[in-house]
Amino acid sequence: MLPPRAYTFIGLNGLRVLSVIGLLLVFSSNIVTLAHDLQAVDRFQQGKAAATSATSNATAQDILHADYIIDSTVPNQPAGVVWAVVNRLLIIFQVLILLLSEFGWPSAFFDRFFPVLGKDFGLGPLGIVQCLLGAAILSHHSSEFSLVAAFFLFSIGCINILAGLIFRQSAKSKRSITSWRDHAKSALPTHVAGVDIRPIASAAPSFVSSVFKGNDEKPQAEAKIGYGFGVQGEKAAGLRGYLISKPVDSLPRYAPKRSSSIS
Repeated sequence: MLPPRAYTFIGLNGLRVLSVIGLLLVFSSNIVTLAHDLQAVDRFQQGKAAATSATSNATAQDILHADYIIDSTVPNQPAGVVWAVVNRLLIIFQVLILLLSEFGWPSAFFDRFFPVLGKDFGLGPLGIVQCLLGAAILSHHSSEFSLVAAFFLFSIGCINILAGLIFRQSAKSKRSITSWRDHAKSALPTHVAGVDIRPIASAAPSFVSSVFKGNDEKPQAEAKIGYGFGVQGEKAAGLRGYLISKPVDSLPRYAPKRSSSIS
């Protein structure tokens, strides 16, 4: 029977694998959607040029003045193509950042520039960003592949938020492979038949060391003895090489000067 820590480790890493899969699906779907939108914009520009050069019917005019470019997610407005492309590029950039955060590399970069995605925070911020990305994609008309990938990422984000509320900031340390290896190097068992015996195992070395240590060590209060400013202090300073000079006798400035008497 595995200890409870093993089930937590397996569950959190399984959630990490699903999160990576969802991010990869969203990454690929956004690239496909971006390429499809650019092709639709190219066709729209060609059709617009043909419609202006020749007499067109009402259907063509409705298509040219529609809210969105036909067969795309690009709004038919000034600079609509630019903002649609920027939106897709930002989503791809955020997905790449989340992927690196899931792999934990480079950890120093995240701890300094993106602390909420670093090792000191749990899975809650990661889940919130995933939900935001999924909602941003689902709020637009997209292909079935993009909708499925975004809905899957949104679901994984909700689970990450729940895991962050349960495990808090220790979630990433519990799923870390390096921490599992360090814990496995321990010579003493920590669980027997599913029972945690770590307090018992850790108490034995301290008891043994206290028995064999004896009273050889002196208290720190006795080691630090003050000699004061008297004769004992002067002798101790002389033994250490410090010399105390006696000040020269002098009168204060306001004292009257002694006049020599003439006999």
